[in-house]
Amino acid sequence: MQEQNVNLELALEHGLTKDEFERVKKILGRVPTFTELGIFSVMWSEHCSYKNSIALLKTLPRSGGRLLVGAGEENAGLVDIGDDLALAFKIESHNHPSAVEPYQGAATGVGGIMRDIFTMGARPIASLNSLRFGTLDDARTRFLFDGVVRGIGDYGNSFGVPTVAGEVYFDESYRDNPLVNAMAVGIVKKGQHASATAKGVGNPVMIVGSSTGRDGIHGATFASEEISEKSEAKRPSVQVGDPFTEKLLLEASLEIIKNGWLIGIQDMGAAGISCSTSEMSAKGNSGMKIDLNKVPLREKGMTAYEIMLSESQERMLCVVKKGYEEEVKKVFDKWDLHCEIIGYVTNDGLLDIDYENGKKAIIPAYELVLGGGAPVYIRKTKKPSYIDEVRKFDFTFLPQPKNLSETFIKVFSSPNIVSKGWVYEQYDSMVRTNTIVGPGCDAAVVYIKGTNKALAMKTDCNSRYVYLNPKEGTKIAVAESARNIVCSGGVPLAITNCLNFGNPYKPEMYWQFKEAIEGMGEACRFFDTPVTGGNVSFYNESPNYAVYPTPTIGMVGLVEKLENVTTSFFKNEGDLIYILGEDFEELGGSEYLKIIHGKVAGDSPKIDLDVEKKLHGSVLSLIEKKLIKSAHDVSEGGIVAALAECCIMNREVLIGASVTIPVKTREDFTFFSESQSRIIVTVPKNKKSDFEKVLNSAKQAYTYLGTTGGNKLLINEKYKVDLENLSDIYYNTISRIMNA
Repeated sequence: MQEQNVNLELALEHGLTKDEFERVKKILGRVPTFTELGIFSVMWSEHCSYKNSIALLKTLPRSGGRLLVGAGEENAGLVDIGDDLALAFKIESHNHPSAVEPYQGAATGVGGIMRDIFTMGARPIASLNSLRFGTLDDARTRFLFDGVVRGIGDYGNSFGVPTVAGEVYFDESYRDNPLVNAMAVGIVKKGQHASATAKGVGNPVMIVGSSTGRDGIHGATFASEEISEKSEAKRPSVQVGDPFTEKLLLEASLEIIKNGWLIGIQDMGAAGISCSTSEMSAKGNSGMKIDLNKVPLREKGMTAYEIMLSESQERMLCVVKKGYEEEVKKVFDKWDLHCEIIGYVTNDGLLDIDYENGKKAIIPAYELVLGGGAPVYIRKTKKPSYIDEVRKFDFTFLPQPKNLSETFIKVFSSPNIVSKGWVYEQYDSMVRTNTIVGPGCDAAVVYIKGTNKALAMKTDCNSRYVYLNPKEGTKIAVAESARNIVCSGGVPLAITNCLNFGNPYKPEMYWQFKEAIEGMGEACRFFDTPVTGGNVSFYNESPNYAVYPTPTIGMVGLVEKLENVTTSFFKNEGDLIYILGEDFEELGGSEYLKIIHGKVAGDSPKIDLDVEKKLHGSVLSLIEKKLIKSAHDVSEGGIVAALAECCIMNREVLIGASVTIPVKTREDFTFFSESQSRIIVTVPKNKKSDFEKVLNSAKQAYTYLGTTGGNKLLINEKYKVDLENLSDIYYNTISRIMNA
């Protein structure tokens, strides 16, 4: 990356448009230097500037509830959980890197999201993820799947934070462009969180952690273009992670934050030093004078351009209170980490960069950043023609299955329904000993030490629903996340999101995005779960495939009493089985329609937010009154799949059931319907009267289904499935495919 003459052609190669290049020249009053061009190109890339999304994101509910900082104000969201504690959490994507180098792409995704948490001064306590791949009959998909899971497991396990929950889906649309969304959750004492800001003229600016190399250069711009054959040539854009160094960085960072020696601290993620220096300066209405000769390098001959754009992992930028430089250095020396003063804070608002006795860049920091001078666009929208086509589908013409038992086994065997044990058994979900409910139930539950409380957490999105109806499908993603939190005994608090979409310059793609944002905003306002921040990942497509629009929701909730923690599986023989909610025989986007009939058609299921909220209140009341033993929501595969999961989800004790499911029109429509706002619960026989009284007083719809017991699932007295067979399918399907 040697110095080049800057012109329009070079700017276009860097991903800037002609208008943006003219804007850069106007800001600077001259043609930018090569280093300045590089800085603008990464800071104004979609990945850093959110130039095509920020206008719509600002329509989301970004304050209220228990939020302590507004969305986007800090590295992660911050929520009050009582007991003088706050919860920091965030989700981000590492899709493009994982498509070309799955192991390191996924590993560094985990590392990056962890740094966002502990730069807030919060100690990470849990990790989650949301993963999407092509179908498992494809060899490349299996390669990507294996690499991503090992990358997440190796980094998280080595770093020492439990991976407690997540989701994995398989669909052809993700064949070339897998989605790897990583979420992290941490705890900090209220009022003691750190900020990503630079203030105080003369305060020293320090770079801490690992040395800087050439890995990850232009990672931000790489993430802002479509996957193509050229992507393989950009393998050097994928960073390389070191979880052991990150663990040291965690402890050192928390120590200096606790001691009060910092003005501000920020992770060096996308765009590296360029991003951290400009964003911290802009937030503090200040500037920075930086000498790149002071940056610890691990490669010879690096240019200013390369140093500023490097995305080498495990690095932080710290603004230290003047006079505490030596104390900070001693801490990082103790942890065997680099700690060098590379500059100081100024009051001129400029990012002033020197290297090798020359001026390499001088840019107004405010002009580089999101919310500042970075461009903001609202793109054209056009409703995709496929929407009306799929809505025309007439379900009455679907042939009825000849053998419903065999049909159920085929649907239940779908990799989208069966246990993801092959994945999460590679993760350490119990390290730190706070995990109460790990992977496999509706939501994970983690104990808050020193209290009688726990946190419930979940990632969720059915992208087929969003494909069929972006607005309603996204509302469902929020509602189902909340439903899973409620099934675990928690009250939903707030969300973070990872918005995975195609090319925003295509009007059809932008229409999907706009509709999804509207649906998310409506649902979050209704449930009082404000959006704390998150990530937008555009350009998730290749010449052959565009991913289904996938607005992944990461939600956290609070379990006020440990005794209220609830799990999904049946607990005792002889308990009564009820389903709360109503079925409308909705098969649009269902697993049944895809697996049995090979179609993704119709409309998404309807979601009535009033009905959903009433359901949440009913279930939380039942849990509080100790009237139910288990709670499990109905989702992919319908009521029969949910019942089967309740029977076998506790591998140690399988408990069967005998149920009668009322059929409206056709058995297959009823059994595999994915109508929303439904939860299966079990009730001790001696609590039947009290249980029904609570529901009747709340005017909550419910249906008695049957009782637990035996070693089979018996449905409507004619469909019988052995639990051992169900268990084998559920727990071994994916491992058999991956180990073949």
